[in-house]
Amino acid sequence: MSEVLETAEGRRIAYDRTAGKGPGVVFLGGFKSDKEGTKALALEAWARAEGRAFLRFDYSGHGSSSGDFLDGCIGDWFEDARAAILTLTEGPQVLVGSSMGGWIALLMARAHPRKVAGLVTVAAAPDFTESMWTEFSDDQRRALMEEGQVALPSDYSDAPYVITRRLIEEARGRQVLNAPLALPMPVRMLQGTADTDVPVLVALRLLDHATGPDLRLTLVKGADHRFSTPECLTLIEMSVAKVLRRGAGHG
Repeated sequence: MSEVLETAEGRRIAYDRTAGKGPGVVFLGGFKSDKEGTKALALEAWARAEGRAFLRFDYSGHGSSSGDFLDGCIGDWFEDARAAILTLTEGPQVLVGSSMGGWIALLMARAHPRKVAGLVTVAAAPDFTESMWTEFSDDQRRALMEEGQVALPSDYSDAPYVITRRLIEEARGRQVLNAPLALPMPVRMLQGTADTDVPVLVALRLLDHATGPDLRLTLVKGADHRFSTPECLTLIEMSVAKVLRRGAGHG
């Protein structure tokens, strides 16, 4: 049964927490995803088997948390993640960020580096809203500015993705690829070569842009954006285990 955290902004964040040893592991989901997804549940089962503390939660407007998705933006979801991590976990945590969650994890690492023992990103999508804006047609940009939103087709459901003007504009103050990005903790980035939502070039750009003593990128040939095959899930778990070992100084 999920519990609820009320943030300083008055948002009610649904979460599931497993007790265990530290550093704990926190899963940060993607755009329009929730804490009941395949990767979140698989990682929770792995953490439980390892006796490792684990946290998964829904951003506002996602899953079981309060709010309307269309009212949200990157800053809101970062605030939700920060509140959950700072309030519900003890000591440094390994953040596992999937897609948009990778961007949120990078924001967290930049704002609170001492709270982040390590990072594992899965098809990380930093600054994806600006990529959307760049790819919009003139008609889509006009609709966004005049009507406040634009609908995009989704590969994952019959319902379209509705992108709001607030999402695009607020995110410009949250970008991580347009300023120095120091990541002093162990970082493992995972990326599928068949990902049509986040191209490999995004992962390469992030690797080139970030600075840190222990950054590695693994490309998985044929893996798509979901990155949820048994082999991919095992790779995520192995990457978390490696980051935990590196953070503990065991190589």
